[in-house]
Amino acid sequence: MTNAEPDIDQSAIDETVDWLITARQFKGPRQVLDELCTRLVGAGVDIYRAAVFIRTLHPSIMGRRFSWTKGEGVQVIEASYALLDSELFQQSTIGHVYRHGQPVRIHLDGPDADSSYNTADELRKEGASDYLMLPMFFSNGEVHGISWAIRQPGGFLADELAAFDAVTPAFARATEIYALRRTAVTFLDTYVGHGAGARILSGSVQRGDVQEIDAVILAADLRGFSRYTSHHDGAEVVARLNAFFERLVAPITEQGGEVLKFTGDGLLAIFPYEAEVDLKQRCHDALTAAQAAQASIATDLDEADIDEIIKCGIALHPGRVLFGNVGTESRLDFTAIGAAVNMAARLETVAGEQGEDIVVSSDFVAAEEGAYGSLGQFSLKGFEGEREVFKPL
Repeated sequence: MTNAEPDIDQSAIDETVDWLITARQFKGPRQVLDELCTRLVGAGVDIYRAAVFIRTLHPSIMGRRFSWTKGEGVQVIEASYALLDSELFQQSTIGHVYRHGQPVRIHLDGPDADSSYNTADELRKEGASDYLMLPMFFSNGEVHGISWAIRQPGGFLADELAAFDAVTPAFARATEIYALRRTAVTFLDTYVGHGAGARILSGSVQRGDVQEIDAVILAADLRGFSRYTSHHDGAEVVARLNAFFERLVAPITEQGGEVLKFTGDGLLAIFPYEAEVDLKQRCHDALTAAQAAQASIATDLDEADIDEIIKCGIALHPGRVLFGNVGTESRLDFTAIGAAVNMAARLETVAGEQGEDIVVSSDFVAAEEGAYGSLGQFSLKGFEGEREVFKPL
């Protein structure tokens, strides 16, 4: 049985294509997909389900699936890289599209419905009569996918398929813009930190674009790493370093801090604040992060390729820093510099020399107002006179 020719409003399809091409601003990928599907339904294409599959450049997320259901809106699911090698992916329609760049259509009407793909049974249970997965080609040659499903008897007809062919290239362009923007944000968040990345995207890209900010500085260093490196192979060294950073970075992020850079076997992080009244709280946040990190680092690691307990020293100090671009005209580093950063680094050296897990400056003690014990007076390189150094009790 076939359905009667649907009344497709071709002018509405053309308007949808123009909207995708000429719109100055979109609200977001969810909203774009929702409006696209709503426009198609309004034009007479009676889809009940659609999905967009986008590969990403992300350290832990292989791709995202934006799924639209009529009357329910759009849901987003993230997939890990492990999915690529799974049987589920190999037998999927999107897996076929990624491998071959060719459409996939599953006719579900009648007793001989195609069920060679793992989504066929799910679609049949939903009452679908036809399903179409189309490749979306980005300008750099990448292949992504968009799928449509319908319940009308007989499945898709020529005008409906033509509507999908018309909107897909324009939708691919709009999607590519979002993907590129998200990739830029992901790269900046991953390599320079969220705050620094936001400033770079907002236009702070020239050498000398520097801002003075107040922040609590956290400097940390892995102890015994040189000795460990000389007695272990590369895989073990990298595993140890990753385990250390994982345990250190997580509590910093949870407390609103931002990791600016990894310096070999150490790192530099800041906890910015905008008013003096916030200083006490940000000192407390930094100390909480440091203590949580040390508690996590002190536990035995379960990974088989790491045979020693990780130890590190952490120093905390509040002050004003210069936050911005430093370097050459062709190679810049977005970082924090200044006397306060140097102080934190010198204090971390004291922590190593004294075998302490966490040390803080007198400025930190005065601001945080907690319980601290003095470690004594120390001469710090680059600073006149001796400075008293404390540890939390």
